[in-house]
Amino acid sequence: MLVLETIDINGIQSLHTLVNKLNLNDTFPSKVTIWKLRNCNPMRKTFINKNIKLNEFDALTRLTSEMSRYLYPFIRKILQSRDDFDKNPLIWNDFKSRFIELINERFNVDSMKVKKLLDPNINDVILTKFLLTLAFSISNDGYQKLRTTLLDI
Repeated sequence: MLVLETIDINGIQSLHTLVNKLNLNDTFPSKVTIWKLRNCNPMRKTFINKNIKLNEFDALTRLTSEMSRYLYPFIRKILQSRDDFDKNPLIWNDFKSRFIELINERFNVDSMKVKKLLDPNINDVILTKFLLTLAFSISNDGYQKLRTTLLDI
């Protein structure tokens, strides 16, 4: 979800709009609920030690898949900039800079996993993988693909 927030500056508002569209109001009655679930990630600075329920995981996955569909033109543009870096590095560099800024702001930078995300020698590969995963999740069965990918991690 952080990759999506990197692309969409108003990410939390967009996610909340999608909650209404996808009829997920029972799981996410407010923006705060989304925020609290995201903070169950142990890599975050404001980590909440709580297990996410299966219905919450599914709802977050549906939201991510739908948001990816909405942001696909931007995802594609970023990936094209990465592939054509010599001619057009600006979009990729802006995306990468914003992502790193959000990581530093929201995540525990002392964690080894977070350090990997910040390592300039490997974060291009990781970011490309994240973007491709989101791009593949926009199809009709994209939710299932994304869910399977996340469960395999």
